[in-house]
Amino acid sequence: MVREEFCKECDQRHECRKVYEQLGKTKGPSIVFKVVLAFLVPLVVFIAALAIFGIVLDRVITRKEPMRICTFLLSLIVTVACMLIIKAINKHTDRSNKTKTS
Repeated sequence: MVREEFCKECDQRHECRKVYEQLGKTKGPSIVFKVVLAFLVPLVVFIAALAIFGIVLDRVITRKEPMRICTFLLSLIVTVACMLIIKAINKHTDRSNKTKTS
């Protein structure tokens, strides 16, 4: 309701409406896959690596504090590596798509 009242007083409300209508009609490739790759996959990789390294290192390291630190750091390294691989794949697919459209 507040937005409608604000728009009634605006001198350019008709121009805004045209712009938003044009933006709504814009067609482009779906970015859902890239969003999942960018946000969800690294999170899942980190949690999985944390669980796996926790189980493995629990058998190797007897003291809890060094085990937790090692588990966290190893999981972080695996996650960063995963993110770099995803970035490289995205860069490669973007280049491939650009050459196909050219």
